[in-house]
Amino acid sequence: MIIGIVAIAKNNAIGKDGKLPWHYSSDLKFFKETTTGNAVVMGSNTWRSIGKPLPNRLNIVLSRSNDLNLPAGVLRLRDPNEVVAVSKYLKGDLFIIGGAKTFEAFVDYIERWIVTEIPVVVEDADIFLSRELLNSFDIITEKQLPESLMVGFFERKQNG
Repeated sequence: MIIGIVAIAKNNAIGKDGKLPWHYSSDLKFFKETTTGNAVVMGSNTWRSIGKPLPNRLNIVLSRSNDLNLPAGVLRLRDPNEVVAVSKYLKGDLFIIGGAKTFEAFVDYIERWIVTEIPVVVEDADIFLSRELLNSFDIITEKQLPESLMVGFFERKQNG
């Protein structure tokens, strides 16, 4: 399954100055527990902000750049179609982890969203996610995390 996973502020911010603009340990723990043992796909800016492969996950960087220096074991794929082709051979799920352009590139492939609501407005944020990406999805359930965080689980609406 292809799943978008994102934490988003009240003003739709997801990034500031190349980083997550908040630190909630319960969000990071939830992300780690949810994605470990699966594959994660990120754009080159997200890769640079993380700076190293996420352990116990297949790390895939979506980039057309030949200048991207990736360590052994990190896959660079050039377009979403290549990622989708590879996903058919994975034992686990494929998590799209950002950034905004990468989420938009996979909008037609994402089957489920996991959205953590961050209870802040991020002033001067520079990366935002359009909530319109969720228009084709219904919320199925929610999970309360510590630190006043709420996680929504969304599934693609069935036609008909």
